[in-house]
Amino acid sequence: MQIVVNGEIKTVNETLTVQELIEQLALTGRRLAIEVNQAIVPRSQFGLYRLQAQDKIEIVHAIGGG
Repeated sequence: MQIVVNGEIKTVNETLTVQELIEQLALTGRRLAIEVNQAIVPRSQFGLYRLQAQDKIEIVHAIGGG
């Protein structure tokens, strides 16, 4: 199936969860905010939230600083 990640079309497995997407993108262990179709996905739901064809995902990296 196809999804859009930060404006880029990607072809992925049809049973992909948000957590699996994070792993595929080598973003494991980073502080992230994930939005699917303009709705925030809570971190506690990353492993449960299954992506659907044509979902639009925005991944924002939290950057510390002062």
